[in-house]
Amino acid sequence: MHTLLINIIGILSIVGFTISTYIYNKKITKKKLVCPRRSNCDTVIHSDYSKILGIKVEVLGMIYYFLVGSVYTYVFIFSLWSENVALVMLGISMCSVLFSIYLVSMQAFIIKQWCIWCLSSALISIVIFIASYIHMVNY
Repeated sequence: MHTLLINIIGILSIVGFTISTYIYNKKITKKKLVCPRRSNCDTVIHSDYSKILGIKVEVLGMIYYFLVGSVYTYVFIFSLWSENVALVMLGISMCSVLFSIYLVSMQAFIIKQWCIWCLSSALISIVIFIASYIHMVNY
């Protein structure tokens, strides 16, 4: 179970990082973001809520997914797992979930547009949190 959860978190970190990078690249090249659903992803990613303290949300996503993937991989490979590491990683992933809830709320109630890429990233954050929780409890 331990290895399975680490693999799930690792794969989801790569997928989340890829999504964040895709959004970032589209924004900096000023190219239209292809939204798989018929909503307007560009409205969401260029909204006033696409930055926090001057930092682009997708950059925060890239940092988060890189951090989570790197820490879990490093700790797993070198067998450095401890209850403290598990608790810190759970806390980081919980912050990501809370931030994702905020961002999804902005899409629903303020922007009134949906970005399937952003929603996918939020879902990935939730699954990483759940996997981190299960991993910590079963450690």
